[in-house]
Amino acid sequence: MPRNKKKNSRGGQHGTVQPFSDEDASIETLSHCSSFSDATSVADEGGEAGEDAAQEDFQYKLKGFIDSTVDKSAKTRQGALDGLKTAMATRILYEFISERRMTITDSIERCLKKGKGDEQRAAASLACLLCIQLGSGIESEEVFKTLKPIFKNILADGSANIQARQAVATSLGLCTLVAEDDIWDVHATMECFENLFTRSYARADGTCPSINPQTSQLHTNALLSWALLLTICTASQLKDILRKHLSKLQRLLESDDVNMRIAAGETIALLFELARDMDPEFEFDDWDDLCDKLNALATDCNKHRAKTDKRKQRSVFRDVLKAVEEGDFQSETIRFGTERMTIDSWVRKRTYDAFREFVGSGMNYHLQANEFIRDVFELGPPMLVDSATMKAMKISRFERHLHNSAAFKARTKARSKFRDKRVDVGEF
Repeated sequence: MPRNKKKNSRGGQHGTVQPFSDEDASIETLSHCSSFSDATSVADEGGEAGEDAAQEDFQYKLKGFIDSTVDKSAKTRQGALDGLKTAMATRILYEFISERRMTITDSIERCLKKGKGDEQRAAASLACLLCIQLGSGIESEEVFKTLKPIFKNILADGSANIQARQAVATSLGLCTLVAEDDIWDVHATMECFENLFTRSYARADGTCPSINPQTSQLHTNALLSWALLLTICTASQLKDILRKHLSKLQRLLESDDVNMRIAAGETIALLFELARDMDPEFEFDDWDDLCDKLNALATDCNKHRAKTDKRKQRSVFRDVLKAVEEGDFQSETIRFGTERMTIDSWVRKRTYDAFREFVGSGMNYHLQANEFIRDVFELGPPMLVDSATMKAMKISRFERHLHNSAAFKARTKARSKFRDKRVDVGEF
């Protein structure tokens, strides 16, 4: 995946889409999107009139949510923010949102400034989803320029609600990845994160600072966002970061918090991957000591730690140890509709995990239909689906298998020159 963002890539096709369901992870979902559907699929869903009525009703509800974000009742504002979050996580709403982006941005700004913990958390998450919908371009840049100073103020304010700061630490990272237009501003934001997670470093004598669980979570979120932004740093910035931070990051492996230890391990693996991409002969002075620490965590038998924590930790650190020692990555295949994508690097894993944090179960749907997310993962434009394939998705799984087996060769040949090499079409 390229490290530099591609600009002017919108969040999705024009038109609206019904919510994505994990139980129906198929291209049938896309039949509700006007840019994907044809006359046959519209008729199958009850006709164009019914589609228009449902669309008007949905937009009416969305407008109601937007209006309610300025209600006097905190509970009403919270519900409105959550309603908008759910809609943006499960549908493509580019046209609707683009026309109202400044109104929505004003609401997010107001809720971040005047709201309390839960309201601020919801507003921070909504800001990310808004950028994901708009994609990487002037629209999301304008949104982010308004919200970035507020994010940074909350993040740096030790008296602010800790859960709000946790949410902002995560949202600021992804919003920066999507919408920041200056790589030096990316670096400045990374320094904000460094000011937080470095406070969890073990001391020179090996003892850990006394940090409560909520603050530790804030530091962990800051580290993960910092790691996300590593994926778009320039080569010169990466060299500087490797020199300054790689040896110090080992101190986070001593943390009492299992989530911090895991985040630190995965960040170290990511840094080694990036370093070796720049220089295959990359060497690290404390390599032996680091491998000893990683091996100890991969085989941890500490009786004072919970069994579930040890199991989770051992699994992650086996992969981290392989990454550091051998440069290996345990690949994972993500299937969505008739396509598949391979998570084949720590860069891809950190990026995928960051987006999934916000869209949740809608991730597979966004991988199918969101132009910006498909651009990030080099999947090519959203695939058009013909009515015959749509009907095949609605019949039994065995019949679908027969249909797709017969059509597979012709479909592959017809689309091969337009499709990214990493995307396979077929029945799963």
